[in-house]
Amino acid sequence: MKAMNRRKLITVSAVIAALSLAVTAVPAQAAEVGVSSREIKLGMTLPMTGTASLGYNKIPGAAKAYFEYLNANGGINGRKVTLVVKDDRYVPTEAVAKTNELILKDKVMALLAPLGTANVKAVAASVNPARRGVPVLFVNTGFSGFADAKKYPTTYTVLPSYIMEAKIMGQYIKDNFEGKKVGLLYQDDDFGSDALAGFKTAGVNFAVKVPYASGSQGAAAAAGWITKFKAAEADVVILFGVSSATSAMLGVAAQLKYAPQWMLGSVGGDATTIKLTGVPAGVLYNAIGFSPVPATTDMKDEYVKLFSDIYAKAVPGSTFDLNVLLGMNSAFMAAQALKAAGQNPTRKSLMAAIDSKGSKFANSALVPLGYSKTSHVGLTGYWVGKYSPTGDLSPIGGSYVTYTTDSGAGAVVKSTYVRPAMPAKGLPN
Repeated sequence: MKAMNRRKLITVSAVIAALSLAVTAVPAQAAEVGVSSREIKLGMTLPMTGTASLGYNKIPGAAKAYFEYLNANGGINGRKVTLVVKDDRYVPTEAVAKTNELILKDKVMALLAPLGTANVKAVAASVNPARRGVPVLFVNTGFSGFADAKKYPTTYTVLPSYIMEAKIMGQYIKDNFEGKKVGLLYQDDDFGSDALAGFKTAGVNFAVKVPYASGSQGAAAAAGWITKFKAAEADVVILFGVSSATSAMLGVAAQLKYAPQWMLGSVGGDATTIKLTGVPAGVLYNAIGFSPVPATTDMKDEYVKLFSDIYAKAVPGSTFDLNVLLGMNSAFMAAQALKAAGQNPTRKSLMAAIDSKGSKFANSALVPLGYSKTSHVGLTGYWVGKYSPTGDLSPIGGSYVTYTTDSGAGAVVKSTYVRPAMPAKGLPN
């Protein structure tokens, strides 16, 4: 009898051991919202319709193109990545409502690349992803405040801050336009406040500063701006606003034959959206611009080449431009973060992966990332270029010269950063 019970015990133990081996042989279903044994679900809000949609509505398609490519090549540890996109029309209340849908109804694991300072602020205050432990990855705004890890503990920036940009502009002016009268057009909100802080740190003295309220930009307003810059005899005019303000300014200036040396901020210098407003690309010619990522026409760049090939197959006939490059770059970085988060990623392990490994993530940018256990700062600088007659930004002199800095009192320095090589097939390893 005892021998029979012993044999039964041995048999049961063998069955349990076999089942344990079988369970560990296949991916376990992670006990996390938005993660199943077959899928990882991310969510995005941005303007797919409305006046702010021009150009920016290409970002979701670009991100999806990369994720489709990723999924066709095995996904993340056998899981496909799905991106759920909601149209917020660039309205903060809509961003709040749509983000709530993504978190509560669609049950996404994390938010990816939401667009706009006001929208991200509204979501932080009303939806409070931090309290819910929801990662907000690679926000599409350069507002410096979102890098405050204490105030926004689950939010990660990716674009250089507007403060960094203004400091780099200031250094470029010192190096190339010493003694010239400089004018500044800026948007009178958090966007412009960051710019003013950066220019102050850089020690730029303006002959004239012209603020404008968001939404007030147009041909009539631009004519008034030009009158002020003419009166101040500005030799260099910086446009630190949105692309519709740049379009109005350059369009009216061309008609009035007003031609200072234009210097365009990265937001307002987006040639894609400027062209879509109906302003000829030629008005951009010879303007100075800034970008953290390579020129989108630079097919010798391995990142630009692969991303453009992926996008061409996913969206035949569509133009590869800056918004597409940035959208694909964010998706590529998100894939690396998910891979680094482990076999069964959680929201906590995803953020821990960025904190510990994010500064080394491969990406198309020509400047370093600033992620660490104490920093949610993304890219830290820009290269300087000039616009061609077709509206394409290219490096001055044919080679990229990059500058890096911080959002504080740190110096602006020419960078010696060497970008990580593209991983095999552009897939996270």
